[in-house]
This record gives sequence, C-alpha cells and structure tokens, in this order.
Amino acid sequence: MKFYTRQRRMPQVIIVSLIDVFVILLIFVIVTTTFKRDQPAVTIALPESKTATASDTAEEPVMLTITPDDKVYLDADEITLEALKPAIEKMVRENSKRPLALNADKKAPFGTVIRVIDVLREAGVKGNLSAFMETLKK
Repeated sequence: MKFYTRQRRMPQVIIVSLIDVFVILLIFVIVTTTFKRDQPAVTIALPESKTATASDTAEEPVMLTITPDDKVYLDADEITLEALKPAIEKMVRENSKRPLALNADKKAPFGTVIRVIDVLREAGVKGNLSAFMETLKK
C-alpha cells in the first residue's frame, strides 16, 4: 500500500506587511519624541524683573550660573573663580560666537556676583552681559 505524502511548502515570511508595521512604528517614535535642549543640572530661583526684555539672539548662550550656596557653574560644569578666568579668556581668544549669559539665584551672595563680573571683565568680556530672570506675573 502506497500512501500519498503531501509535500509541505516551506514557511514564508510576508515581508510587505512587516515593512508596513515598521514604518508605522518609526512614524510613531518620531512623532512622540520631544526635541528639547539639555538643561543643566543646576536648579536656581531667578529674581523677578518688570523691565526685562527678551534677547533677540538665536544662538544658545554660554550659561554662567551662580547658586545660593556660592557655587559657580559654566554651562553644566562646576568651576572655581580661579579657573573661570582662563576658561573665559579661551572663549574670547577663540572668538566664540555664542553669547555669554549670567544666571544667578536671587539668594546668591552679592559678593560672589560682583567677583564673577570682575573676573569676566578681567578676562576681556566686553559689551552687554545678558542676565536671566523671571518675568513678573501680573
């Protein structure tokens, strides 16, 4: 007796439908991704101002932050006042197009703010120094 053995087909993966699924997943990931700039790890309470105006420069400024506990940060890196002057001089020498902005907590010691401004002037920073502050809510 001879039994008929049916030949099995090789299993196939339907690629076209997989491509559709991957495209939908890619679109979902792109749409749900938020594009934010990195915020430094320093949290401070900014002083308020009634007469402050928004900056019209499109470039991201180099943030010079002074915290209430008397620490100074250049962007997100902690820096001493002695090391601040060479770092700023290097920026001035390289003719960096990024503006410099002072970001001091309202409880930061005033003496530290003045020393930082003196270091900036000694390092050759000329012109206006932007300062970040909270806008007063009416």
